[in-house]
Amino acid sequence: MNIVLCILKAWRVRIMWHSDIVRLERGTVMNATILVVDDEQEIADLIEVYLKNEGFTVYKYYNGSDAWQCISETKLDLAILDVMMPGMDGFALLRKIREKHTFPVIMLTAREEEIDKITGLTLGADDYITKPFRPLEMVARVKAQLRRFRLYNQNSEAEEEEEQVIAFSGLVLNKDTHECTLNERPVSLTPTEFSILWCLCENRGHVVSSEKLFYEVWGEKYFSSSNNTVMVHIRHLREKMKDSAEHPKYIKTVWGVGYKIG
Repeated sequence: MNIVLCILKAWRVRIMWHSDIVRLERGTVMNATILVVDDEQEIADLIEVYLKNEGFTVYKYYNGSDAWQCISETKLDLAILDVMMPGMDGFALLRKIREKHTFPVIMLTAREEEIDKITGLTLGADDYITKPFRPLEMVARVKAQLRRFRLYNQNSEAEEEEEQVIAFSGLVLNKDTHECTLNERPVSLTPTEFSILWCLCENRGHVVSSEKLFYEVWGEKYFSSSNNTVMVHIRHLREKMKDSAEHPKYIKTVWGVGYKIG
């Protein structure tokens, strides 16, 4: 344990130095409240140190039950959940979160099996990080998710000048309120799902390649494995919209190219 504490102290010094540089370069740090849940205390503590040094408010828990109590009482902007926890695991906690909340969720796992990632994305996770991970990459992913989420939850003057509502064939997307209705029935979407649907609707009638879709929504370079991430979210969107994959009315697959709507 003493070795772990020494390592954490050394990391803290390096993090503070890095954060000072970031503040000088960007001028400000994002102010957000983040939940961290991991039964491995050293990892939870390490994540907390990195996030706090970036100016975030952090609520840290080592089990799902205590974390759920926090979620019920606290306004959160993002959650980082470990998958494999005793009692209420990360998937169970994610499922409960998505019953009431749309803030971004990043999953952590020590396993590299594709099924874990697919399960998490299907349940509504926005991103996935495999242990061991680079803390600075984790921070970058957190900031990317927060930026995407806030795009659809803030009213800036620049946004007001843009098209805020897309409506056709019974589907209505309101970018300003982050609301989606289909045939006057509300459809609950995560920020990532909303971004995908908005991108497709903005280009309705045209095919959007998987590469472009991944870059527009995730803001990252596309790799071959990224296609599975896109496919899982498309499948989840179809399920929520009750759209058939074999004979879709809305989101259509153009094999070998990408997706289109309308």
